[in-house]
Amino acid sequence: MRIVQCLSVAILLFCLSCSSSSPKADDKKVEKGPLSSNLSAAGTTKMMTLVTKYYSLKNALVASDEAKTATQSNELMNEARNMSAFLSADSANKLPLQPYLDTVIMQTQTIAGIKDNTCEKQRLAFSGISTAMYTMLKHAGLKNGGVHKQYCPMAFNDKGAYWLSEEEEIKNPYFGKKMLECGEVQESF
Repeated sequence: MRIVQCLSVAILLFCLSCSSSSPKADDKKVEKGPLSSNLSAAGTTKMMTLVTKYYSLKNALVASDEAKTATQSNELMNEARNMSAFLSADSANKLPLQPYLDTVIMQTQTIAGIKDNTCEKQRLAFSGISTAMYTMLKHAGLKNGGVHKQYCPMAFNDKGAYWLSEEEEIKNPYFGKKMLECGEVQESF
């Protein structure tokens, strides 16, 4: 009887951890207002272009499309290089943001060089890109960008991983179609 109870609790916890329910409006207060950051208007626009390229890579991983993942990682890498060149004239922001851009460039090169039709190896490198992008956006003081930080506790053998999304609806890049809706929105900015 005790085994049945423990098994029931384990199944319940598993189901709850992969709930696709969106947070209620009262649960998360999102500031509404104009897009802003610590960068100039041109810098903020360039940063959002970088974020858009990141979303394209994330969506390719959601679809488990190896060819599109390689293409999108190259596009993200090029945009990160463009952002780095732009920041070379902005000494106040280059120093705090450059290490994250370097990580994005390095990890996108890794993804582009991997041949794996399951996209599992690419997803591991994507986790590093997600961490760098999130930290860079926070250092840049991005506000009202429509960016949603999402988290899946089951990614990478229950170590957990997060990603950024343009929408609140969960589309998990770490599991693709296997567990598309596993995750939750943790933060919106």
